[in-house]
Amino acid sequence: MNMQDKISNKIKEAFAPEYLRIDNESHKHRSIPCAETHFFMIIVSDDFINQRPVKRHQNVYKVLCDEMNVIHALSLHTYTKDEWQQQKNTISSPQCMHKKNNVL
Repeated sequence: MNMQDKISNKIKEAFAPEYLRIDNESHKHRSIPCAETHFFMIIVSDDFINQRPVKRHQNVYKVLCDEMNVIHALSLHTYTKDEWQQQKNTISSPQCMHKKNNVL
């Protein structure tokens, strides 16, 4: 099972998300071909109600503790359903600085 599938399975089990998006963005960074080290993730779950963003992230990191030993970067966006309705069209991942400058 690849890293993206492992992450997806664990997040679904832990948070029962209304919406989940996980993108492997390793190709945008200085990494070996087929790397699984840089991920962009959006989790929409009412499990996050009454939690500050830091607490939400801590809870996700706790679920992914084994995977975080391999992952170099995780762009993590956590929302409740109501927050997501206001936010969903404004999220993007920045281009890696090394790729912007064509430095490999």
